[in-house]
Amino acid sequence: MCGIVGVLGRHEAAPILVEALKRLEYRGYDSAGIATVHDRRLDRRRAVGKLVNLSDLLVHEPLAGKAGIGHTRWATHGAPSVTNAHPHRAGRVAVVHNGIIENFRELREDLTAKGIAHATDTDTETVALLCQHYLEQGLSPRDAAEQTLARLEGAYALAFLFDGEEDLMIAARKGSPLVIGHGEGEMFVGSDAIALAPMTDQITYLAEGDWAVITRESVEIRDSAGRIANRPVKVIHIDATHVDKGGYKHFMAKEIAEQPTVITGALNHYVGSEGEIALPDPGLDFAQVERVSLVACGTAFYACLTAKYWFERLAGLPVDIDVASEFRYREPPISPDTVALFVSQSGETADTLAALRYCEGRAKKIVSVVNVTESSIARESDLILPILAGAEIGVASTKAFTCQLTVLAFLALKAAQDRGRMTAGEVAEQIEALRTLPGLMNHTLGIEEESRAVSRKLAEARDILFLGRGAMFPLALEGALKLKEISYIHAEAYAAGELKHGPIALIDEHVPVIVMAPRDALFDKTVSNMQEVMARGGKVLLITDAQGAREAGDGVWETLILPETTPLLAPILYALPAQLLAYHTAIAKGTDVDQPRNLAKSVTVE
Repeated sequence: MCGIVGVLGRHEAAPILVEALKRLEYRGYDSAGIATVHDRRLDRRRAVGKLVNLSDLLVHEPLAGKAGIGHTRWATHGAPSVTNAHPHRAGRVAVVHNGIIENFRELREDLTAKGIAHATDTDTETVALLCQHYLEQGLSPRDAAEQTLARLEGAYALAFLFDGEEDLMIAARKGSPLVIGHGEGEMFVGSDAIALAPMTDQITYLAEGDWAVITRESVEIRDSAGRIANRPVKVIHIDATHVDKGGYKHFMAKEIAEQPTVITGALNHYVGSEGEIALPDPGLDFAQVERVSLVACGTAFYACLTAKYWFERLAGLPVDIDVASEFRYREPPISPDTVALFVSQSGETADTLAALRYCEGRAKKIVSVVNVTESSIARESDLILPILAGAEIGVASTKAFTCQLTVLAFLALKAAQDRGRMTAGEVAEQIEALRTLPGLMNHTLGIEEESRAVSRKLAEARDILFLGRGAMFPLALEGALKLKEISYIHAEAYAAGELKHGPIALIDEHVPVIVMAPRDALFDKTVSNMQEVMARGGKVLLITDAQGAREAGDGVWETLILPETTPLLAPILYALPAQLLAYHTAIAKGTDVDQPRNLAKSVTVE
C-alpha cells in the first residue's frame, strides 16, 4: 500500500524525496507529502492527488533541509485530503506510516483523556501524538519513539523525524516492509529497494519487529525485545532504468511488451545444462508429497488456479487452492506430507504472509513463488522460486502473471516426473515446447492493432462476460479482472459450462462475451456454449487459433487469432490478448492505466 522514504543526506532532501516517491507511487496516490529539518526546524508540505501536485506545490513553497521523510498514500483511515495526508506532525515529531494501527482508537481515547486532541481521521496521527506526549515527558527522541512503538498494535512501517535533530531518524517495521540504504555519509529508508536504487545498492532488510536508530554514519538495529540485532548489508542489483517507461506511454504497455524477454530469462534460469528442470536447493521431491496447497491473492490466485489443472492432470497430485484472505480464518487441516506453495509478486502481500505463517510447523515444506527474493514471504520460505519478471510498476499485473505461470509450469512438470507420471523424455519434450514460448509471444503481440480496434467497441459496453473451459477458465477470470481493474467496466468470468446455470440470463445485444478457446479437446463444447450466446443476440469476441476460427462457424462478432500452441502453453499465451484488450479499452475510455482508482500495487495491509 502506502510508500515511505527517508533521507539523511549531504544534499537538499526535497528533490531526492520526490524522485524516490515517484518510484513508489505505484503503492499509493491518494495524496503525498514530505517533511524536512532545516536549521533545526521541522517543516512539511502535503498535497492531495498524484505526486505531481506535490511537485507543483514545492515549486511555489520550497522546502529546504538535508534530512527528510516522504510518503505517498493509499487511504485506509480517513478520506484523501491535505489534513489526512502524511507526514503527520505533532509538536516536535513528524511521522510517515504504511500499515494500519489497529488499537489507534484506544490510544486516541487515552490521549484525549490527557487533554491531547486529534485533528485528522487517520490512525497515523495517533503515532505522532503519542510520541510527542513522551517527548513532553522529558524523554529523548530515541526513547520516545521506543515507548511509542511498544504501545502500537497492528501492521506498520514507520519513519520518525524530529524537530532540532538534523542527523537522526527512527525507522521501524512490523508486518509491512522497510529497508535501509547505506551511502557514503548518507543513509536512506524506503518501503522497498526500488525506491533507493538510484542512491545506493547497499541495502539492509529490517526483520519483523525491528526498529532502527539511524544517523548519517551509523545504524543501530534492535529487535522487538530491544536486543541489538544488526542485520547484514546486502548488495542489490536493480537497474534504475527498469522503473522508467522506456519510451512507452504507460508502464503497463512496456511491461506487456517485455514478456518475451523476461520469459526467456525464466526459461534460462529453470532449465539446466542438460535440458533438465533445475530448481534451486533445497530440492523438492514430489514423490514424497501427498497434496499441494496453493495460496495467493488477486492475479496470483488465478495463476494458482491454472497450476491446479497442471498439477492434477500432469502429476496426478491433489491440489487445494485458497484465497489467502480466507485461508487462515477457516483453520484448514494441513497434513505433514503437504507442500504449501505461496505466490506473490511483491512477496509482502499481508494476507499471503499470514497464511504462510499459519502453515509453519504444519506443512512438509513451504515454497514461495515471488518476484522479490529478499521479501518477507521469500525469507520465511524453505524454497524460493524467483519469477524473474523484473520491476513491475503498473498496478495491473502483466509480466509477473506470465512469469508466475511459467515457473508453476516447471514445478508441475517436475512433480509429474517425480511421481512417475511422465518420463524424462516426455518432460524434455514439454521443456522444448516451453522454449518456443517467447517466439509465440512475439507473434501474439502482433495482434495489437486488432486488439485496439475491437477495444474501442468494448469501451462502449457497461457489462462484459468472459468464458473459458479447463485451464482457460482461470484465464477468463484473469481477463475479467484486468478489464475491470483499469477500465472500470463491470466484467465477470464463468466456466463456459456454467453459462446455462444462471449467467445466460444476462445475455443480450448490449453484453459482449469474450470467449477464450484454443482448438483443444474442449473446443467443441466451448463452441456449443458460444452458439447459445449468439442464439440470444449476444456478441461474441472469440480468441482462438486459425483452426479454431475456421471451425467456429459464422455469426462471431469479432475474432482475434493467436498462433497454435500446446495445452501447457495455451494459458500463458492467452494472457497476452486479455492484457491488450484491457489496456486498449482503458485507453479508449480515458482512465488512468497505470494507477487505477482505489487500487495499489502491493497490498501490505489486511
